[in-house]
Amino acid sequence: MNHKPLKLMCVLAHPDDESLATGGILAKYATSGVQTYLVMATRGERGWFGPAAANPGPQALGRLREAELRAAAQILGLREVVYLDYQDGELDRADPAEAVAKIVTQLRRVQPDVVVTFDPNGMYGHPDHIAISQLTTTAVMAAADPYYDGLTRDSAHRVAKLYYRAFGPAEQVAYEATFGRLVMPVDKVERRFTTWPEWAITTWVDTSAYGQQVWQAVQCHRSQLPAPQQRAELSVADQARLWGWQSYYRAMSLVNGGREVEDDLFAGLRKCAQAQRWFYVAPQYFVRA
Repeated sequence: MNHKPLKLMCVLAHPDDESLATGGILAKYATSGVQTYLVMATRGERGWFGPAAANPGPQALGRLREAELRAAAQILGLREVVYLDYQDGELDRADPAEAVAKIVTQLRRVQPDVVVTFDPNGMYGHPDHIAISQLTTTAVMAAADPYYDGLTRDSAHRVAKLYYRAFGPAEQVAYEATFGRLVMPVDKVERRFTTWPEWAITTWVDTSAYGQQVWQAVQCHRSQLPAPQQRAELSVADQARLWGWQSYYRAMSLVNGGREVEDDLFAGLRKCAQAQRWFYVAPQYFVRA
């Protein structure tokens, strides 16, 4: 009997988010046979950290970062990368209806079982991170609505689980020790790394076997790394601190719940031997395909 493969989609804001924030799960699940997809909102056109005089400009930098992402995606085993074509730093001012529709299009085309995005605080208050969290959450609901955007019932797709990347205090220490303090001034307010208390984390995924693979993907984003990090090799201990475990908050699940801590983003789905798909027939009913 042919089983439908499980599918994971990450919806993120900038090239390098996929490696730094979710590289562990992307590598792990791709290796285990899960089909992994990435939807990227921008090309990071304004993410220049070198000398101002050497800045190649938004278009050239966007092309460079797109190439860096292609290299990282290959290392992580991603099946596909799709861009939403928004400008770096402007996602929170994009037309929300248009942006949600773009994400819904990808959700309905790929039909992922699990979707991952940033948490509502955007990790450290980055407006693009916050925006992609809000837009993705809305799109997951809209994609399942057969009346959204005038599409037919059969076009709807119901995501089984939605997760937010939930960084804990230990991860903050490890990240900032390696990459420097994450601080962002927004509207004259200094935003900093926002962590989740351990009791709020619903899911811990063991990604310890993929630390070197993730570090290789991170190093593809050389335009974003300080010069020492471009040349550095992380020790096994450093890799374990950064990517030994990745923690998530289960924002929505149609297959499980409660206080039991998960060790798998697909918990509650794997027991379905045929990974059955579902679709709406009315707001209050679901029917197996």
